[in-house]
This record gives sequence, structure tokens and C-alpha cells, in this order.
Amino acid sequence: MNNNPFDLFKSAQKIQEQMSGFQEKLGVISATGAAGGGLVEIDINGKLEVTAVRIAPETAGDTEMLQDLIMAAFTSGIAKVKEAISSEASAITGGLLSPGGFPGGFG
Repeated sequence: MNNNPFDLFKSAQKIQEQMSGFQEKLGVISATGAAGGGLVEIDINGKLEVTAVRIAPETAGDTEMLQDLIMAAFTSGIAKVKEAISSEASAITGGLLSPGGFPGGFG
């Protein structure tokens, strides 16, 4: 094991540069959350912004069911995006950040 503090500094600097580039990738990362067998689908990007919502016509008239489906699809999409962000961050840092240790509470 190398105890040279300058090597540690170089590694930290490299990770910081990679994380800066990672910020740009957040807009490219995306996932779709779905509920009700696809009756509701919500696309979410890595910045946790909703980019599209699709609701099947069969849901018309049942407001309570539609509310539940939207919430479930959103929750599903957020979980998928967080998983993709954690995976990408882990690849960038060489596993130095565990999924639960990603800055911003992802994982």
C-alpha cells in the first residue's frame, strides 16, 4: 500500500475532474418508470427532471387509480435513475464511492 500523500492528492484531483465531466452526463442519463402494466409511464433524466409523461386512455374517469399509477411510475423512474447515477459514479471513481455514499444522497 502506498502512503504517499501526493499520490492521494493526485487521485483526488483526478476524481474531481471526472466528477465535473459527470455533471454534464446527468442530462443524458434517463430512465422510464412505469405502473399498471404500462398504463402510466414517466421519463426522468439524471437531473431528476421529468421529461415525458404517457397516460393510457383506459385510465380516464378513475382519478384515484390514475393518481396512484402516476405516483408509482414516478417512484419507479426515480429509483432507476438513482441506480444509473450511482453506477456511473462508481465507474468514474473506481468504486471509491459506494452507492450509498454518492454525494447528494443517491443510492
